[in-house]
Amino acid sequence: MKRQARGGGPIAVGASSAKTVEAKTDGAERGQPSQLRQRLGRADLKAVPEARRALRELLRQWGRPGRSEIAELLTSELVTNALIHTDHDAVLTATVSPRGLRVEVRDFVARRPRLRVPNADDGTHGRGLVLVQSLADAWGVRTHGVGKVVWFELDAGIA
Repeated sequence: MKRQARGGGPIAVGASSAKTVEAKTDGAERGQPSQLRQRLGRADLKAVPEARRALRELLRQWGRPGRSEIAELLTSELVTNALIHTDHDAVLTATVSPRGLRVEVRDFVARRPRLRVPNADDGTHGRGLVLVQSLADAWGVRTHGVGKVVWFELDAGIA
């Protein structure tokens, strides 16, 4: 399910040749969705903290600080996975509505991610999807033309 933001046109949050960031926020005051869309350059790990900052800006009006921190963490995991495990660009889309937050990271590789049991000898690798599974209210993977979308949701009603 894809939710679309309604209202006026995109507001440029930041841009360069490697990424595009759009935020549609004008509906937030009226209880309509607000949306962030960011293109992530191939293997550009600097995009991870940039995605966190952009999401933080989008969530500033959400009023759920604990949930916002979880959202940033899970978004970092999905963005990092897309950039490390594919050799392509990716697209981050985050939508805030009265029902909650939905974050999607689309990449252009059909190979589906595997939920792995973390290995103590593996350092910090292999924990991303376990975190998503543990902390998100819902999550999943769906095929999308060429590639896939990995997504998670956080409900607005939970503090």
